[in-house]
Amino acid sequence: MLLIVVAVTFLLAWSAESLVRYIPFSVEVSLAGKYAAQADHDDATTAYLQKLAERLAAAQNLPQDMRITVHYVDDDTVNAFATLGGHIVVFRGLLEKIPDENTLAMVISHEIAHIQHRHPIMSLGRGLVVGLALAALSGLSDIDIAGDVLGEAGLLTVLKFSREQELEADRTALAALVQVYGHIAGAENLFKIFQGLAVSSRQPPQLLSSHPHTERRIEAISTLAAEYGWRSDGTLTPLPKPVEERLQRHAKASGSNDSPQPKSWPQGRLAYPAVHPAS
Repeated sequence: MLLIVVAVTFLLAWSAESLVRYIPFSVEVSLAGKYAAQADHDDATTAYLQKLAERLAAAQNLPQDMRITVHYVDDDTVNAFATLGGHIVVFRGLLEKIPDENTLAMVISHEIAHIQHRHPIMSLGRGLVVGLALAALSGLSDIDIAGDVLGEAGLLTVLKFSREQELEADRTALAALVQVYGHIAGAENLFKIFQGLAVSSRQPPQLLSSHPHTERRIEAISTLAAEYGWRSDGTLTPLPKPVEERLQRHAKASGSNDSPQPKSWPQGRLAYPAVHPAS
């Protein structure tokens, strides 16, 4: 019996990445569309982030049915993450640390790459991936797959990706930056910024806990740039003034008693998590 369990476990681990291609992206869309929480409506900021994501997604040649939707969350959390169904969540706390569009583009393009490579659904667990694939192959509808296979277990948090998945997303993101800007300037600065924050804080920012291996990824960026002949220097594009002005106004207001309190986010099956600053 033990040998059978070991054999099945090995088979699941070996086959999950192959089986994920049989899970239609529409399954992810159905799940996220039914349970995703509402994000803040900041028209100028959200519109800018969405437009930037669409430019980067075009450079990454996503499948036709893979649409990216960016959610802006007015919260101090220093983080951004990709999740099921093409959704990317960007927190105000991250934008306040970003010096230019190129650095922000690395963040968003990296998250798009996770979606492109189906990392979010893989992170739910190999057993669930196999179950979803088998359900899809059996002809169940998207709704049937969501209900029968995931049941009430499909909790959405800040998904954890492996080192290999992070590096794969970095590689894809860098190639997209070259397509859009002609260079990868700003990409390496992103990780250096958060290294500095980790040193100056008692606890690392949320981004580092959900995006590990920072030092190795900085080295990998330099290696990839040399391997593919990507320029690491170039003109940096500033953030739009309306976005900067909104962030500046919030920074001034944060020192007063009238500053808004952090929001409590729904904790449903696929609700964006209520993560707040660590420091």
